[in-house]
Amino acid sequence: MGNNKIKVGITHGDVNGIGYEIILKTFAEPTMFDFCTPIVYGSPKVATYHRKAMDIDMVFSIINNAKEADAERLNILPCVNDELKVEMGRPSIESGQAALDALRRAVSDYKEGFVDVLVTTPINMGTIQSADFHFTDQSAYMVRELRTEQTPINIYVKDELRVALITDCIALREVPSMLTKKLLKEKISAFHHALVNDFGVYNPRIAILSLNPYAGLEGLLGKEEGELIVPAIKEMMEEDILCFGPYAVDSLVGSGNYALYDGILAMYYDQGLALFKALTAVGGVEYTAGLPIVYASPTHGVAYDIAGKGEADESAMRNAVYLTLDIFRHRNHEEAIHANPLKKQYFDKRDDSYRLKLDSSDDARETL
Repeated sequence: MGNNKIKVGITHGDVNGIGYEIILKTFAEPTMFDFCTPIVYGSPKVATYHRKAMDIDMVFSIINNAKEADAERLNILPCVNDELKVEMGRPSIESGQAALDALRRAVSDYKEGFVDVLVTTPINMGTIQSADFHFTDQSAYMVRELRTEQTPINIYVKDELRVALITDCIALREVPSMLTKKLLKEKISAFHHALVNDFGVYNPRIAILSLNPYAGLEGLLGKEEGELIVPAIKEMMEEDILCFGPYAVDSLVGSGNYALYDGILAMYYDQGLALFKALTAVGGVEYTAGLPIVYASPTHGVAYDIAGKGEADESAMRNAVYLTLDIFRHRNHEEAIHANPLKKQYFDKRDDSYRLKLDSSDDARETL
């Protein structure tokens, strides 16, 4: 790279929504370029259209590939149909295809090493569906494209509040049958790993929510707590992962005790998102842990009702960029400090000298 700034790939999302508005507003602040080099995968014509419509003072560079990125400007990399039609506030198959084209190119460039992190702006899940995209969110597409041995987990973040999900965007009726002790343990472990390795929270405390009201009321309102959740918690505690519960969500939040934990793990989508958005209002970020790439997005949607009016709040977009930068730096820092571990030390007891030996192998026979 020509500079040491982190290259942030950004997809333009649904061009009929507020994607370009929140991108342009975020990078209208010159200090953003002190931290990163942004590359927007989209359309210069559409970006210009949105900039003029909302009178945003912004100069951007048009580049042919990510290697040409200007470190001091917002960069637009064309990757969609040049004749793309913009219809503010209206869903269209054309805008869905343009969102998918941008996402594909951004992921491809990450695989080639041209960008370091990725931030996506909102899409319409109905219009983006195709033979290549049949998911309920962009994070599921990322999981498929960037296969990993780690368990992926979606975490919703605002300041010190972090809410993760056991099950993602599925029908509520399917949740009980999806829950197994194995899945619970995998997600608890994945959340713990992300808190430590991505957020730098050492020995984190995790609150586990119940599936049923009143935490099952000792089996009267459901068996899942006693048969699945409690045993999973006990087994993870035996592995030195600090997790507690299960708690009824109304009691945990109503008492204010949620603030005592470094993370909250919800059983299903609406349970976690209702809690998160009630406590944060605006500025929330969705982060997908367990991927090789650092990937995040704003938690709000396309907001057709205010598209083109200049009313969109860009704080979630800015927070998503900041979060990816922080996690990328933290991962690199952790990798660096563990790259050259100290050699093992042991005392040689074969004579009376008790000489200190240094050994890099794992088979030192006598340790003190």
